[in-house]
Amino acid sequence: MTTPADLPESASAAPGARPSHSRRRLLYAGVAGAAALGGAGLAWWKFQPHAMEEGVEQALWSMEFERPEGGVVSLQSMAGKPLLLNFWATWCPPCVDELPMLNDFYRQQSPAGWQVLGLAIDQPSAVRKFLQRIPLEFPVGLAGLGGTDLGRSLGNLTGGLPFTVVLGASGRVLHRKMGQLTPQDLKQWAALR
Repeated sequence: MTTPADLPESASAAPGARPSHSRRRLLYAGVAGAAALGGAGLAWWKFQPHAMEEGVEQALWSMEFERPEGGVVSLQSMAGKPLLLNFWATWCPPCVDELPMLNDFYRQQSPAGWQVLGLAIDQPSAVRKFLQRIPLEFPVGLAGLGGTDLGRSLGNLTGGLPFTVVLGASGRVLHRKMGQLTPQDLKQWAALR
């Protein structure tokens, strides 16, 4: 005679009974794995630059931004040379972390014709206060919330910061990066024209 203890686990379970502990763990692991893959895919999509709006490269060169110290910075005055355009904010830790590296890039690469422009997506008073503590050698433009729209037109659909756009001497976008820069990024971009 066979007792319930002698039957395999699946045969001893009555219809409608709860799955065994090991089956529940396996089920939970499968659901968690699927959720993780979905989340990773969404994160990858979110942090990839997307298609740029048509005509944004041409429109970019006609833009002007107020400078924190007064006056304006005109992108037209930067035409004809490679430009690293960095969208940042004082409240963004990765942005603040990469600013000294961008400053070094500007100092080292400006003799070779490179330009750097930081576009602050921030309150003018916060940017002025920040630059008094940590001065930068490259120009900074006060882009405000309009800078977020400009970033979106350049493919930063989520409006995340930092966001960097590399433009060649021809005025065309050569590279875009969502997230914090690395020394390898800057080394690779220095070879672009």
